[in-house]
Amino acid sequence: MVNGATAYRGYKDLRVYQLAYSLAMEIFQETKKFPVEERYSLIDQIRRCSRSIPTNLAEAWKKRKYEKAFVSKLIDCSSEAAEVEVWIDFSLDCGYLQKDRHQYFTGKYDEINKMLYSMINQPEKFVAK
Repeated sequence: MVNGATAYRGYKDLRVYQLAYSLAMEIFQETKKFPVEERYSLIDQIRRCSRSIPTNLAEAWKKRKYEKAFVSKLIDCSSEAAEVEVWIDFSLDCGYLQKDRHQYFTGKYDEINKMLYSMINQPEKFVAK
């Protein structure tokens, strides 16, 4: 246990990590359908920031001995999630993403942000002492 909370063996046990990783893979598959001219702009950007969320979560986990560093990395995760949402909006408005997929991704990234802010607001549940 960490400070009397649920015992986590590692960041891969975190539901938010599992969801973020899964969504990054879904975005990878979805963007394979985007036009080739978007390869070095929209596709690269949306893939990069969607992958940044689980990677920053892994970094946060390794820094959890220091509460401020842990929270800072979680805030980075939330910032990347917001960036994904903007790229999802562009994908819809450019006609590359169907409305139902847009709503799906938007809802899932909202869920990620709720989990991240729960962790940010209660870091003591996760910080290693």
